[in-house]
Amino acid sequence: MSAAPVREAPDRDPGLQPERTRLAWRRTTLSSTAAALLALKTTLHGGTSVSGIVLGALSCGLWMAFLLIAHRRIRVLSATSSPAALSPRHASAGALLTVGLAVCAAALIL
Repeated sequence: MSAAPVREAPDRDPGLQPERTRLAWRRTTLSSTAAALLALKTTLHGGTSVSGIVLGALSCGLWMAFLLIAHRRIRVLSATSSPAALSPRHASAGALLTVGLAVCAAALIL
């Protein structure tokens, strides 16, 4: 029995991957903007409370921090056709900021 011939993988064209990733960051930024705006609307609707104001301000802070991370990544993806991988530190920060914004929004609704 002879071994099956080994096929070489064709050269990968990474041209569209950075573009798709950049667009995904933009979509996530847009959805976090909508969540922050809805959190502010909820904070100001129907009277204000100290906890509502604190959660609204925290939502805005989390949103701004996420915008900084997202803008940095979008800029890196746009600058070169073969960008470096996202560092674990920035990936963790982006995920934690997104979860934090969602928790603040949920707390405002309840």
